[in-house]
Amino acid sequence: MAIAKNTICVWYDKDAEAAARFYSETFPDSAVHAVHRAPGDHPSGKQGDVLTVDFTVAGIPCLGLNGGPMFKHNEAFSFQIATDDQEETDRYWNAIVGNGGEESACGWCKDRWGISWQITPRVLTDAMAAGGAEAKRAFDAMMTMGKIDVAKIEAARRG
Repeated sequence: MAIAKNTICVWYDKDAEAAARFYSETFPDSAVHAVHRAPGDHPSGKQGDVLTVDFTVAGIPCLGLNGGPMFKHNEAFSFQIATDDQEETDRYWNAIVGNGGEESACGWCKDRWGISWQITPRVLTDAMAAGGAEAKRAFDAMMTMGKIDVAKIEAARRG
């Protein structure tokens, strides 16, 4: 596999491989490509421990780094997954939250490793791009939601 020019490096305490395998099972166009073990002891692990994992999430190249507990994830970084309908929105939301994750507001949730995800139906993105009163109504509806309700966004768009 050729190394991508730009790769997102995601820091994990020690579960980069488990996270990458979960993502590859959950999202299309996702896969674990390689697992690399530490050639020697290092500050957060021992020789032979999983050090990095090459994977893709929805076509985006990533490197999972088992760097230890010193850095924690926050909402300043998130994956945004565009969905086509309520069924797809529910599937991804439920996979993340139901696997030890947690719900948040406005289509955001966190997986069990603390990575933030935005599960965003295209109808919401389209409404925001439309601007004006339609965008305002969709935005106001979104602000009341955890997981995005596609039917409510569509109703808000119509006024």
